[in-house]
Amino acid sequence: MNRDFCGAGASPGKLSSEHQGAEHASSDDVPQPTRVVHHEDGVAWLGRQALPADHALVTSLPDGSEVPHLGFDAWRAWFVDAAALACAAVDDHAVSIFFQTDVKRDGRWVDKGFLVQKGAERAGVELLWHKVVCRAEAGTTTFGRPAYAHLLCFSRGLKLAPAQASADVLPRLGAMTWARAMGLAACDAVCRFLMAHTACRTVVDPFCGLGTMLAAANAHGLSAVGVELSRKRAARARRLELPGLAGQRSTLTR
Repeated sequence: MNRDFCGAGASPGKLSSEHQGAEHASSDDVPQPTRVVHHEDGVAWLGRQALPADHALVTSLPDGSEVPHLGFDAWRAWFVDAAALACAAVDDHAVSIFFQTDVKRDGRWVDKGFLVQKGAERAGVELLWHKVVCRAEAGTTTFGRPAYAHLLCFSRGLKLAPAQASADVLPRLGAMTWARAMGLAACDAVCRFLMAHTACRTVVDPFCGLGTMLAAANAHGLSAVGVELSRKRAARARRLELPGLAGQRSTLTR
C-alpha cells in the first residue's frame, strides 16, 4: 500500500451498473442479499467511489504490522489519510463504522480510536457513538493488545435521538473467523444498528480480509461489497458463510 493512494486528486465515482445490479438482485420480487468482492487495494478503490445513500461503510483499517514497509510514522499518517478517505466516500445520511484494536509498541500505547477520529474530523463527519468491545474479561492483564477494541460510528448528516441509544460496552467480542477478524458479536451489533436506525441496506468493507463483516451482513439480509488486496483472501471472502450468528459459529466453504 502507498499513502499516495489517499491523494486529494482522486476522482470519486459511482459504483458501476454491474455492481449496482448485483447488489440489488431479486428473486420473485423479494430482494435477496448479494455479495461482491473485488481483488484490489482498498484505498485505491475508495478513491474512485462516491457510495450510494443506502451503503454503509464498515471496516477495520490495517495495523502497522500489515504494512511494515511504511515504518511507524508513515503508517500513522497513512492510517489517518485512509480514515478520512473512507468517511468522505460515504453519503451524508449514511454511516461509516470502524472496528479497531489499539496496540502497545515500544512501551507506548497506540490509540487507533484517536487516529480514526483525526481522519473523521478532516472529512467533516461527526461521531454518532463510540462503543467499547471487550476482548477479554474485565480485570484481565493483556500484552501486546489491550483487552478491548473500539467501535466508532460517524455520519455527516444523520443524528440519533436519545431514545435510539444502545449499550456503550459490548461484553464480548464473539467468535472470530481468523486472527484479524471483527468478532461475530460486534458484527451482529453493527448489522442490527444499521437495520434499526439507518436506511443503509448494503455494507461496504474496503479491507474485508476473509469477509467476516460481509457474511454477517448477508446473514442479516443486507447486501455486501468487499475489497481485499490478497487474491487468496478475496476468494475466501466470497465463500464465507455464517449459518447462525446467535450461536456465534462460523464455517468457511473451501
